[in-house]
Amino acid sequence: MNKKRNLLISFSAALLAAFLVYGVYKLQLRQVELQQTVNVLVPKDFIPAGTMIEAGMLAFRPVLAGSLEEGMFMDASQLVGLESVVPLGTNEPILSWKVDKYHLLPSRGQATFQIPKDYILSLSGGIRAGDKVRLYLSGGEGESARLFDQEITVASVKSSANVEVDNPKSPNLYSRVNGDTEKMYASRREANGTIDQINLNLTEEQWLAIDKACRTKKAKLVIAVSATSLSDDAVFRKEKR
Repeated sequence: MNKKRNLLISFSAALLAAFLVYGVYKLQLRQVELQQTVNVLVPKDFIPAGTMIEAGMLAFRPVLAGSLEEGMFMDASQLVGLESVVPLGTNEPILSWKVDKYHLLPSRGQATFQIPKDYILSLSGGIRAGDKVRLYLSGGEGESARLFDQEITVASVKSSANVEVDNPKSPNLYSRVNGDTEKMYASRREANGTIDQINLNLTEEQWLAIDKACRTKKAKLVIAVSATSLSDDAVFRKEKR
């Protein structure tokens, strides 16, 4: 009886030792994997915001596998042709949120709609392409109210000569994504025309809501630039860097 018990104890001890050795092996293997390096794409030199990225601007830099973050690029074909939304520092891994394709085009589920002039009661003169705006309804049967909870992206603003309203020497969009508040303010003060047309990126439901509210001309839109466009967006991107 004692012999059987001793054999059982010995077998249990051997089994536990085997599990312990296997656990240590897996842990060491994991440490080795984390210490291995992978190549990620970085800019050879500083890339300003609003730049279309070309293959010659890029280089590979090895980083530890354990430091690999979601959104890093390891394939140049996925990055070439995109536009830098924020400035990209030399030898800093490029993350997916820092680049975009056709930044001012509508996202999935949206389309760009020109808002009819007779739908608009008031339009902030400081609005520029890329801004976030808030839409309010004024007049009609009910009280004046905000039309949508979410802010809307401006695709473009044109003068009566069908020219984009901006300061050509210091475009507002470039100043905004670079976080340069002074240049952004100056570009709005020195813009090259009065807004005659405004195009917004809207979902179909949002456009139909605007059309339903304004087509009788009893209610009209008040379009106001959001503080997000002037400060929060630039600060947010700096924090993420």
